[in-house]
Amino acid sequence: MYDEARERGLRFDFAKLESFFGAPIVKTVANKKAGLDALQKTIHSAILHRHEHGMPKLSYGKDVDDSIQAVVEAIDEKNLNPSPHIPSRFFAIKLLEQDSTIPQLKAFNSIMPVVKEQIEHLKSKHSISPETVFADCRYGMINGACREAVSNVFDEHKRQELSDKIDRFVLSPILGLPIFFVLMYLMFQFGFTCAAPFSDLIATGLAELTRFILRIWPAETLPFFRSMLTEGILGGVGGVLTFLPNIVFLFLAIAFLEGIGYMARAAFVMDGAMHKFGLHGKSFIPLLLGFGCSVPAIMATRSIESRKDRLTTILIIPFMSCGGRLTIFAMMIPAFIQPRYQALVMWLLYLIGVLFALAGSLLLKKTLFKGDGEIFVMELPPYRMPTWKAMLTHMGLNAWMYVQKAGTFVLGASIVLFILNNYPVKQEFSKDYAAEIAAVSADSTLSQEEKEKNTEHILSEKKAESREYSFSGRIGKGMEHVLHTAGFDWKASSALLGAVAAKELFVAQLGILYAAGDKEDSTGLLQNQIRTHYTPLQGFCILLFCLLYFPCFGTMAIVKKETGSWFIAIGQAVGYTIIAFITCFIVYQVGSFLKIGTTILGS
Repeated sequence: MYDEARERGLRFDFAKLESFFGAPIVKTVANKKAGLDALQKTIHSAILHRHEHGMPKLSYGKDVDDSIQAVVEAIDEKNLNPSPHIPSRFFAIKLLEQDSTIPQLKAFNSIMPVVKEQIEHLKSKHSISPETVFADCRYGMINGACREAVSNVFDEHKRQELSDKIDRFVLSPILGLPIFFVLMYLMFQFGFTCAAPFSDLIATGLAELTRFILRIWPAETLPFFRSMLTEGILGGVGGVLTFLPNIVFLFLAIAFLEGIGYMARAAFVMDGAMHKFGLHGKSFIPLLLGFGCSVPAIMATRSIESRKDRLTTILIIPFMSCGGRLTIFAMMIPAFIQPRYQALVMWLLYLIGVLFALAGSLLLKKTLFKGDGEIFVMELPPYRMPTWKAMLTHMGLNAWMYVQKAGTFVLGASIVLFILNNYPVKQEFSKDYAAEIAAVSADSTLSQEEKEKNTEHILSEKKAESREYSFSGRIGKGMEHVLHTAGFDWKASSALLGAVAAKELFVAQLGILYAAGDKEDSTGLLQNQIRTHYTPLQGFCILLFCLLYFPCFGTMAIVKKETGSWFIAIGQAVGYTIIAFITCFIVYQVGSFLKIGTTILGS
């Protein structure tokens, strides 16, 4: 960021800095690719002349240096250095700092008693951990180097005035949280507004593709594979891909807020509120990542040193609405909510997830994970306009992950669900559908359009009866005995089963069950079917259940890996499902009693 340094009035004595740190310095501006050629050439030259490489003029003080030397001698005496091109001093310092990686190397097992002896010596001598001692010395060297070799030609007070004025509002104890929630609402509004035309375009393209396949593929030729392609694959994967624009624009907005420097300030603002629930600002970044996917969010908790705080954060992350749930929201919300309120409902669902996460954190910190939290220290970056390249890269990576998931996991699961939805084949039906279709065709009082509409309705009834007889129908019927008290019928219950593997499969399964994939406007048809089969109250309960229940298999696997316990992973999944059911049971029963949203809109 050499350009920013110049603009802020910073001037450098590079010769002095190079002598202090024992390394050549190259001026670069990464987002403009300035100085990269010089950097590559300097790296190449440094490798060729590595024996002439200088050493940093850093001393940790006689006492600390003696401890380092004791460990170095132990490493060299037993010839334990796993990488001879790296000085033993590096490994000695990392061992004394209790680095997260180096002490785990088996090569150093035999000298760990020496290391522990020196660590205890330094603790007793300095009354603080060796890690802190090393950090203090390094920052002391940095401060000294800056005083010697860096100057500022501008008035520092004036330079900081604009940033301070902005932060006076953004970081305000009174305005900070409202500003955060308003920005989150605007982010969802931006996503819905911008994504709508692109989602319609994808839906139209899929409809045209479906119509083309149905036109060129005769119904009597391999009918099973014809239905699998149009209903299973296009109804499942296609239904998921329709909501790709929502993912794209949501992550574009997040990339922008992160790029201008606001997300770091959001962590600072949330730190005070999160402390009231037993967390601190370090948990905010993993929780924020949870809006994209719980897997990388849980991995990001590695930065939290306290095991209790880390476990607490891991256990509440799945309450943050991930990209898979966004697919469900983007499909269900337009079916019941007017366009001007859609972003508000989306925002409320995300907020509900956050509130459940905070309530869960408070409960865990009061019971299982009692103890003091860590002190949160975070550097606030300067405000800057992010580059389009950085934002598009961030957006593109998340969109590509979504597409890959749709093209692999969701594709395979959609085929499996299609088979479960069509087998066993029902041979005897409750009525003679063929006779009813023949009667409609022979009815001279009906127009051709009315005949087609009535015929389609009869075929839909037959397909619904057939799906109810299938494996997935039977499972859904079994689940319905319990879930009907929370607003679910057997189709929505069956869709929940698929969503255990990946949340996007809820949409895929509903698309298959309602045979949306073999129609021209699959997404519009599915939303219309939902609108005519469920009341707004049921729709809200379905959304709420999908927000709160069972984390996907990928999340369970990473929870097991990060905690080392299947008990925690399975317990989390069971607990979330119980919470989801109790919450939706209460909401549905109270809403039904008060007759709130109990009228089907499409009737």
